[in-house]
Amino acid sequence: MTLLPEAVARAIFGGSPTVLEQTVAAVAAAVLVASVPLGCAAVVVWAKRKVTAAFTDRIAPNRIGPFGVLIIVADVVRLLSKELIVPDGVDRPAYDLGPVLVVFSAVVGFAVVPMGSIFGVDVQLADPETGLVYVFAVASLATIGLTMCGYASNNKYSLLGGLRAVAQNLAYEIPLLVTAASVVLFAGSLQTSEIVAAQRTTLLEIGGLSVPSWYAIVNPFAFALFLTANLAEVGRNPFDTPEAPTEIVAGYQTEYSSVYFVLVYMGEFVHVFLGGAIVATVFLGGSAGPFLPGFVWFLVKIWAVFLFTQWARSALPRVRIDQLIEIGWKGLLVLSFANLLITAVIVGLLAA
Repeated sequence: MTLLPEAVARAIFGGSPTVLEQTVAAVAAAVLVASVPLGCAAVVVWAKRKVTAAFTDRIAPNRIGPFGVLIIVADVVRLLSKELIVPDGVDRPAYDLGPVLVVFSAVVGFAVVPMGSIFGVDVQLADPETGLVYVFAVASLATIGLTMCGYASNNKYSLLGGLRAVAQNLAYEIPLLVTAASVVLFAGSLQTSEIVAAQRTTLLEIGGLSVPSWYAIVNPFAFALFLTANLAEVGRNPFDTPEAPTEIVAGYQTEYSSVYFVLVYMGEFVHVFLGGAIVATVFLGGSAGPFLPGFVWFLVKIWAVFLFTQWARSALPRVRIDQLIEIGWKGLLVLSFANLLITAVIVGLLAA
């Protein structure tokens, strides 16, 4: 398996690159990988409006460019040209670093996600044995960023939003990890590439049609649990209480404007695609699929998860914060442990 940094190093510096050249190649490969989620987040500015408009029978942007697609450029110019207003009394270091940490935690999570191959090169920066643990660890850093945004803004609504983000993360991170652990039992590895490879076998044949052994098919109950917990982790309806506009203005992002608002907003969408990448890797066979290149299938799957989050945003009403916590601790947590126990029994019986 040729990972992207190695391929870039060979392409630029030849067969035996030095340590410095390998470092330069790794940085170049990181930029290429980061451009995938950031590019998706840019397109979302247009796609989100189109999808939501289709759900609610409204007219989406259609005047600026073909099909309104240049609304992306218009929004970037509009937001970045606004004045950056910093309220009095903010904790400036935390106020500045919070939005950066939100984006950073999402982008860095893509380092170990196998995105398929292009011309025989695997689009993946690294493939450590604990890759799945790494993804969840860095993704959870976003909660620290949101808490910093809420605390540092010197605004009670922002503080409430930050505290809600912490409570929500605690309530849903554990079910998310426990459900993922049930997949690890099946795959026998925490390595993301191994989890994807374990799903490439055929589960059964139906009328000449091969059904892949994706864990979403093998264990649909775990897949449903993971999708639900993922909605809470990325802050989409019905679990968007940390920013709940009808309750706390905009929560942790109330006091942000201009480029800082762009960072918080972009971080939110990059996290949606990171959640989609984890779902695709753990339950949907990663980049596996017929006819099309693996990288294309990977993009199709993460966009499918995005469309699911948009459906939830348009169709499901927001729950109260007390209901959100109760669903997490009393519902998903219990069900995720039950799923883990049943999976362990099944894996033990199959091994015997």
